[in-house]
Amino acid sequence: MSQVLNPITLPNDDNVPDNHYAFCINLVSPWFIRKGAMIAYYGQIDFRALTHGLHGGLLHMVAQQFSAPMYFGDYTVAEGQGKLIIGDRGYDINSYDLDDGNLTIRAANLLAFEPGLSMNQSIVPGFVTLLGTGKFLASSNGPVMFVEPPARVDPEALVGWADCPAPSHHYDHGWVTNMIAAGAARFGVNTGEERQFDFTGAGTILVQSSEKVLSDSAVVRTIENQLHGLTSTGLQHLNGVISSQLASQQHR
Repeated sequence: MSQVLNPITLPNDDNVPDNHYAFCINLVSPWFIRKGAMIAYYGQIDFRALTHGLHGGLLHMVAQQFSAPMYFGDYTVAEGQGKLIIGDRGYDINSYDLDDGNLTIRAANLLAFEPGLSMNQSIVPGFVTLLGTGKFLASSNGPVMFVEPPARVDPEALVGWADCPAPSHHYDHGWVTNMIAAGAARFGVNTGEERQFDFTGAGTILVQSSEKVLSDSAVVRTIENQLHGLTSTGLQHLNGVISSQLASQQHR
């Protein structure tokens, strides 16, 4: 029989024993927690939305440390004291420490972070940047590998990158010049291998052990925010691309 957990047997700021899919925060000061990540908790803990109900020091903390308006509705502030267990749909969870660091991470992978870190929207759609000193928690589809640039990474396997320049897109020119593949590309059909993120310079790249993206809701919101600048011709073209992508996925 597995060990029965209680406030004494739960660890402080570590994975639940023999469980890579759940993490226990020893909450003694506020944390930013993604909505839906809480599994259970012991003690006296309150969860406050970033969009209302904040006052005094919490309001000041959010104003100073959360500079990502697109994600206001995705997070709460957990405050109080106790043991807080979080998870993410059965994905692996790991903790990371930044020391006056700079890390950009896929928004869907970020579960929680201490307010010693500030969160900013990245110029790369679907990613956010953490700056400062503190701990954060991230989920991944399989264990995370740490890769040193220069390297090219499948965009869907990318979790994030630290202390190195943002990547550029690299396309497989052999694939592009192939007449059959190029013809299919006009209708949004691709193999998934023709495009990579190209990293150069110093730093560290975080790569999950799978090409499965955890969620694309942040990318969808980014696209939605750009729609007002499109003409009817552009919207019609985008609608055609989306219809082709849906059709190709339905036939897989």
